[in-house]
Amino acid sequence: MVHYFLKCKSNQLPLFGLLPIDCMLTNQKDKINLMKLYDTKQAPNPRRVRIFLAEKAIEVESIQMDLQAGDNLSKDYLSKNPFSKVPILELDDGTIISETVAICRYFEELQPQPALMGSDPLQKAHIEMWQRRAEFHFMFPVGMGFQHTSGFFKDRMTPRVDFGEDCIKSAYHFLKLAETHLASSAYLASDSFSIADITFFCALEFGKVINIRLSEKHPNIERWYQQMKQRPSSQA
Repeated sequence: MVHYFLKCKSNQLPLFGLLPIDCMLTNQKDKINLMKLYDTKQAPNPRRVRIFLAEKAIEVESIQMDLQAGDNLSKDYLSKNPFSKVPILELDDGTIISETVAICRYFEELQPQPALMGSDPLQKAHIEMWQRRAEFHFMFPVGMGFQHTSGFFKDRMTPRVDFGEDCIKSAYHFLKLAETHLASSAYLASDSFSIADITFFCALEFGKVINIRLSEKHPNIERWYQQMKQRPSSQA
């Protein structure tokens, strides 16, 4: 069912204990208005959620976290997410949802259109396949490359530069595979934009911090990348 956020115009009493549909949709919007997204502008995972929400034209209050200052290590934040990562989504009743894809899944179920995680069994499976490939084989090594070669978190971890450099090599290997795939596909997972593209795009943009960049070897990714940048949500 498509959820449209409409104002309740019905003056009728509930029929058989059910609220008129326009009242229920207004209540849903009220719940979203009370949600809080614990966010960090510079980090790729929170950006994935912001782009996902922008594509669905959903606005959620953003609570900015300063990771370098250790906001995510505070007692209050750890009580919300003991894994100390961002983003997390706090619902109107205080329920916490952590992990980027879990948050996106929640909003996909809440507002299915536009469908960013697939609309039929095969499409859902195909998008999930490429989403996981982009996440595990590109976003993860990019993240590890950053953590272990930049020194950004050296006050709370022991960087292993050789490991970080190996991760950067792994990220470039994924680019080689993605280049071949995108030669015959408009988007990463299908002929339509999906969460898989969001993951790949955010990781590719973040990779610039550790000098992971496209070259003349990646014309198909470059075409896809420029297409992504033209979407208004890319500014989220």
